[in-house]
Parts: sequence; C-alpha cells; structure tokens
Amino acid sequence: MSRIPLFPLTNALFPDGVLRLRVFEIRYLDMIKRCLAEGQPFGVVILLAGQEVRTPDGMEVLAPVGTLAHIEHWQQPMPALYELRCRGGERFQLAGCERGRYGLWTGQAQAIAADPVEPVPETLREAVGALGRLIAGLQRQGHDDADMPVAPPYRLDEAGWVADRWCELLPLAPADKARLLALRDPVARLREVAGDLAARGLL
Repeated sequence: MSRIPLFPLTNALFPDGVLRLRVFEIRYLDMIKRCLAEGQPFGVVILLAGQEVRTPDGMEVLAPVGTLAHIEHWQQPMPALYELRCRGGERFQLAGCERGRYGLWTGQAQAIAADPVEPVPETLREAVGALGRLIAGLQRQGHDDADMPVAPPYRLDEAGWVADRWCELLPLAPADKARLLALRDPVARLREVAGDLAARGLL
C-alpha cells in the first residue's frame, strides 16, 4: 500500500483509458511538477459531490476507488498551465484519504487486480459493434491517435476493454461510474453498460 496524490474528477478514468487535462490550480501544479520530475503517476478518483475547481466553502466527496494516471505527453504553454495527456493504469482501492496543503488530496492506495481477459459473449456483441462504429467514424473524420478519445490497440474482443471504454464515454452518474470501476467481473460490467446503451437507443 502506498500514499499517492489524488485528482478528483466528475468523469472516470479506467485502465487503458485516455485522459486529457488542463491543470491550473496551485494544488495540482505542484503535484504535476513532482510527478514529472519523479516519473510517477497520480491517482484519478471520481468526485461524488463538490466541484472540480476548489471553492472556499466547497465540500468534496471522493469515491473509494480510482485509477492511476500515467503522463504520456505534456506541454506548458504558460507558467501556470499544464496540458496533459494521460493513460489509465491499474485500479486501486482507497484505504483512507486526507486533504493537505492548498487542498491537495492524498490517499493510501491498495492495488486492485487487473480484469481477467474475458471474451465478449455473443449476447453482448452489439455493444462491440457500436464502439467499433464510433472509432471508425472518428478515424474517417481525420482524427489521429493523439486526438482520439479511445487509444489503440483496440481490443474489441475483450469484454473488460469494451466495457471500460463505454464507461468513460457514456454520461453516467458519478456514483454509477464509481460502482462500475469497482466491479471485478468484466462481463458483468459490459452487461450493465449494454443495458444502458440499449436504454439510450444506441444499440
């Protein structure tokens, strides 16, 4: 178990997901400088209540699960702004967290085992087809790998990978994203996502 800096967001980052951030708050500028200097990731946790940008009277409630974010590319267009592209690493369970200097959260993180590689059941293949069409459509529009919301390799034959991409893309409630992130069965996660896709008329 290790203590890591935390970045609460209303959206979720799942393993192998893509996260783009514009960092300008003091609490995160210092954190990013340290992560870059030490080559270390930071933890992205889902914000169940409160605002992403800190307010004097704001109260932030963090989900008990998160995902490590590894910085793949960064630029600093001005001294008080970092633009980052990160890739999701392993999931973790928070054993405890606290807010410190400038409001930066840190937490004791316990790694969650990676999803087992499970094939997509035939009954859930429509969710795969919909994701494949989305990726192909973005490519036809001229998006290259660096701009895509979904990063290659496209593992469309893996239930967990497909489920995780939909969990990031769909406008689910933060509490639902946190629950799906904590779910250890990738086929069950995909089944829930497919149900939501069907309810939205996307299948």
